[in-house]
Amino acid sequence: KHVFWIDEETGEISGGRKSPLKGSPYLAFKELYRIKAYLQDPNLTIRLTFLNMEEYKLLNGWSRDKKRGSSRYDRIPVSIEREMEFTCAQDYVQLIPYDLPEPFTTKTLAKAMRRSQTQAQCAANVLYSMGVLERVGKEKNAYLYVKKQEE
Repeated sequence: KHVFWIDEETGEISGGRKSPLKGSPYLAFKELYRIKAYLQDPNLTIRLTFLNMEEYKLLNGWSRDKKRGSSRYDRIPVSIEREMEFTCAQDYVQLIPYDLPEPFTTKTLAKAMRRSQTQAQCAANVLYSMGVLERVGKEKNAYLYVKKQEE
């Protein structure tokens, strides 16, 4: 996304800058965790849509440059980057990195996903509860996972 700042007093909009944050399908696992009991339902389809957007924020924050603690004014979608659709448990296999050695722990999953271990643990929990991953043992306190083979 591109971020633009609006001065509340003058209404002037500063030149935009590109946000360093990148969207990722792995970020959806935090939300999927809350509904993991319903993800197996054959009538449920999840569609992740990745958008390019412009975000406008008001310069009304508490820091010297008034950006910290500022309020979001508006978000405008500019274009659709891509979409991912999940209709059954096997569709979620595409979220597991290809180069992941088996068996793996959430620590190695986090490295392969380039995400934090907390996000990897959440992803592994959701995928395990859906039957996409299988626990095959433990290495100290960490579970060892493998991709479950289709029957």
